[in-house]
Amino acid sequence: MEVESTAIREIDYDARRDKLLVRFASGERYVYVGVPGEVCRSFLDAESKGRFFQNQIRDRYPFNRLDA
Repeated sequence: MEVESTAIREIDYDARRDKLLVRFASGERYVYVGVPGEVCRSFLDAESKGRFFQNQIRDRYPFNRLDA
């Protein structure tokens, strides 16, 4: 799902696997593992997606960078 944000372009979530896909404005894509559904919903609802990502997701969940 595309979102309005200067830092984040797209957010997708796989509820069966608790995986969060984030595409940044730079085009880089990362998948975060073990992210609960309620965290993803709060991320989507956050007024500032970049701030929410920095405070609630980055450095809290394991991640992998995906090839472009």
